[in-house]
Amino acid sequence: MRTALRNTKLTTGLTLLGAAGIATTALGGTAHATTTAPQAKPAAHATKAAKAADKDDKADKGDKKADKAGEKKAEKGKSYPDNLDGWIREAKAIMDKHDIPGSYDSIKRNIIRESAGDPNAVNDWDVNAQKGTPSRGLLQVIQPTFDQYHVKGTPDKLTDPVANIVAACNYAADRYGTMDNVDSAY
Repeated sequence: MRTALRNTKLTTGLTLLGAAGIATTALGGTAHATTTAPQAKPAAHATKAAKAADKDDKADKGDKKADKAGEKKAEKGKSYPDNLDGWIREAKAIMDKHDIPGSYDSIKRNIIRESAGDPNAVNDWDVNAQKGTPSRGLLQVIQPTFDQYHVKGTPDKLTDPVANIVAACNYAADRYGTMDNVDSAY
């Protein structure tokens, strides 16, 4: 797989600055999980019913805050931000269930190099594109590779950020032992 930086269109109007410049500009602050202020505890003399009602109110407020922060619900009620950090964390949770190795840092490093964090990045210039199967997504996977290494339980869509990460890490594990061993186009 090769980088898609040459022909990736940046909607922010930036000229190509190189991978580090694009990554720094395009991802400014998106790789941080959202946090909320701690909730006050109910008074020690509150009844069980009051405590339950307070808990329900907090859950409703938490759901509204999650929706506003662009978070999405994953399986078993776990929420992940709908950004690069959240996609990687959700992918890591799925990878752990399927014994697919790869560290957060190596996944992020490879994403920045391959797509600058753009889940819709398309490489339309390399040999794969010339053969009609361009690399797509965060980790620049071609469709046949995605089809072979797709993990059940993730969307069957090449450009879905989580499915793309998990399939690419599954491929890297098969070919290189782990995504941690990938330091260039793979």
